[in-house]
Amino acid sequence: MAVTYTLLKQCPQTGARAGILHTPHGDIPTPVFMPVGTQATVKTMSPEELKEIGARIILSNTYHLYLRPGHDLIAEAGGLHAFMNWEGAILTDSGGFQVFSLGPLRKIEEAGVTFRSHIDGSEHFFSPEKAIEIQEALGSDIAMVFDECAPYPADRHYIKESLARTTRWAERCLKVHSRKDQALFGIVQGGMFADLRRESARQLVALDFPGYGIGGLSVGEPAEIMYEMLEAVMPLLPENKPRYLMGVGTADYLIEGVKRGVDMFDCVLPTRIARNGTVLTREGTLTVRNAAYARDFRPLEEGCNCYACRNYTRAYIRHLIKTNEIFGLRLTTYHNLYMLHHFMQAIRASILNDTFPEFYQEFIARFGQKKEEN
Repeated sequence: MAVTYTLLKQCPQTGARAGILHTPHGDIPTPVFMPVGTQATVKTMSPEELKEIGARIILSNTYHLYLRPGHDLIAEAGGLHAFMNWEGAILTDSGGFQVFSLGPLRKIEEAGVTFRSHIDGSEHFFSPEKAIEIQEALGSDIAMVFDECAPYPADRHYIKESLARTTRWAERCLKVHSRKDQALFGIVQGGMFADLRRESARQLVALDFPGYGIGGLSVGEPAEIMYEMLEAVMPLLPENKPRYLMGVGTADYLIEGVKRGVDMFDCVLPTRIARNGTVLTREGTLTVRNAAYARDFRPLEEGCNCYACRNYTRAYIRHLIKTNEIFGLRLTTYHNLYMLHHFMQAIRASILNDTFPEFYQEFIARFGQKKEEN
């Protein structure tokens, strides 16, 4: 099997897990946050900088790479690892979320989805088979099944039909997936209905995937509902296989996900808000482009050892962002990815040291207390 998981320790008071994800491109300590490199690059960052931060796995986007430059070209280049000069592991999503987010630009049928490109309006068709063909050409370590990411809110009847289609599509993905050095993960759906989530989990576990994504969450629902859905699903997923919560990337969501047994996370948020002049800290967010920081000569986050915080001040970084200097966006991005990586490392250490409940309580007491005037 291309990807396996070793569970090293589980917190007895919670579901928090520390383990190792074994991939063809190296072992990855979990829990882990995966930076998103949508178009074969993590925006503003070089592969060397990602490695320096400590990242060992990143995510790339099937939909975008299919449209530009094309999966055939990437295969000709030797696969995605060679094309982007990334030595670590890569997870590719199936393109399902992007296709379904196109709204009126797409039409869902049992065979697949017809959609129009957001770039030039040209018409395309994604089926489960096509999604696998593209991801096998990309050569990622982990591929995802083509699923229907249902909108929020949606009624029970729609979600039930969508869930059944997702399971049928998962079976079709399994049938055509043939690349031995690539693992194919299933994706649990079911909207905001706990019983449907459990039904989806049971159906996918019966198909015996090497790992399981939890999709269709963090799509606008209240946090409490997301946590409820996780609690419904987690007891049904195999202990010896990785669990991946898709599209989650703030410190509070990460630690709450870990508490409920999640091993892997990804999100564009850390890089996106960095480009808007906002940085993540363990107390909350700080919008460094605000006028309050014009004469603030402290680092972005006190006690942070990242390149940005060791060398530059809030005042300087604010100046760069206000004058549209790209270096400013590189510094905020570097900090955000460093912060999340090291936050996950600290969570992992607390699980291994049997101190996760205390770590969790301390974090919750502190998070969200940051005042912008500080």
